[in-house]
Amino acid sequence: MPPTLLDGKRIADEILHEVRLQAADVSARYDVIPTLATLMVGDDPASQVYVKKKIKTCHELGLESRHCQFPADATRSQVEEAIREFNEDPSVNGILLQLPLPQQLNADNLLEQIHPAKDVDGFHPFNVGRLLLGRPTFVPCTPAGIMELLARSGISAMGKTAAVVGRSNIVGKPVAALLLQQHATVILCHSRTRDLAAVCRQADIVVAAVGKPGILTADHVREGAVVVDVGINSVSDAGELRRVVGESAEHWSTFQKKGRALVGDVEWRTVQPRAAAITPVPGGIGPLTIAMLMRSTVQACRWQLEGAPWS
Repeated sequence: MPPTLLDGKRIADEILHEVRLQAADVSARYDVIPTLATLMVGDDPASQVYVKKKIKTCHELGLESRHCQFPADATRSQVEEAIREFNEDPSVNGILLQLPLPQQLNADNLLEQIHPAKDVDGFHPFNVGRLLLGRPTFVPCTPAGIMELLARSGISAMGKTAAVVGRSNIVGKPVAALLLQQHATVILCHSRTRDLAAVCRQADIVVAAVGKPGILTADHVREGAVVVDVGINSVSDAGELRRVVGESAEHWSTFQKKGRALVGDVEWRTVQPRAAAITPVPGGIGPLTIAMLMRSTVQACRWQLEGAPWS
């Protein structure tokens, strides 16, 4: 039996529809429009695409957006001043600092300047701490999207073993915490994990969040596992693309048009036949990240009006 494809686009559309209704309800009740402020430093092409998509989605859902663009040589004080202004502006509900940043800027230092009540990306230490304690808070958008994908696809983590490959603060660590809260037994793997393949083969659920094309192969996945591929890697080498996706018509069509195609951290060609359910790349986790950001922005607005769980 072929594996179930976990359709992130469909689930993201469901969430966005719910957010549109929630935003309209907040606007009707309080005569305010939930507002997201974005800050970007430099002209990284991928970041530009992401920010434009976030702004466009805000407008489609009836949210407001503000954007502050800095040149690549911006100083820490310039970015901090913009964050301070957004923190103090009562009409701004959520603040997002687009990553990565140029080398002269320290992301951790700047993220800590965002007020926790407006930290819709869930990266401030205050919100990270509440997440680890299992208390209501803002959750990083990609891990939140992963959990929605599993829940809305009827996949329970309770009592199962989950291997999370990658220990980043953005995906690996928070998704491990969320899976633990759902009563999974979580193995958090990384570059120094001994015999990674053997460790991953223990898992009922494998979350790949490494950032390397096709690094997880069939040897890492046991028959019937659920595979969540968070990786979004651009591949421009035909041999490498064939190794990862085989003869996937969709990927090769894109490759022929653009000279590159997006692939995940999972070697689709060999893993897909073994999995009970798997996320495609593109179209799996990616669409959910922006949907969860929009939901967090409306939640931030509501908490600021009605009182946050920590207030």
